[in-house]
Amino acid sequence: MTTEKQKMLAGEPYNAWDEQLVAERVACREVMQKLNNSLPNTPEWRSAIDALIPNAPDAYLEPPFRCDYGSNIKLGKNFYANFNCVVLDVGEVTIGDNVMFAPNVQIYAAGHPLDVKGRVFENVEFGKSISIGDNVWLGGGVIVCPGVSIGENTVIGAGSVVTKDIPANVLAAGNPCKVIKPIEQE
Repeated sequence: MTTEKQKMLAGEPYNAWDEQLVAERVACREVMQKLNNSLPNTPEWRSAIDALIPNAPDAYLEPPFRCDYGSNIKLGKNFYANFNCVVLDVGEVTIGDNVMFAPNVQIYAAGHPLDVKGRVFENVEFGKSISIGDNVWLGGGVIVCPGVSIGENTVIGAGSVVTKDIPANVLAAGNPCKVIKPIEQE
């Protein structure tokens, strides 16, 4: 029998109020509380990051930081998230090396059905993986929607809502986010 967590990670509709998933989100919130109540560069801060996001020994998360599970976030080397970052990681969120998030960046791998029955009365959600390449910079207030990929060396302008894939080596901005121009790499 397939569990709700297995359905979630496979990108299938699942019940968000499943007992196991609720328990995992609560455990994540306990760790986030420690992170968000600690000062950067202290042992408590580093310990909370290590407990929250596996295999991210040099990640720098400015408190406050929020996520659903943490375990579905895969970070490359030298990751920086400024204040008020939110990562809804019901699907896998993969972030490359040397990536920077400005304040208020929101990464949403979670989605809901459009029909009211599934969304409101059956607690159905779904997840779609998000991928962000190496050397990407997301400006302040950027929102990345479920299922999006952003190519390496790309810059997303402040306030953008990324609803579709963005290629490598470009400046993109707007709502919806669109490519503005290529970025020449030296």
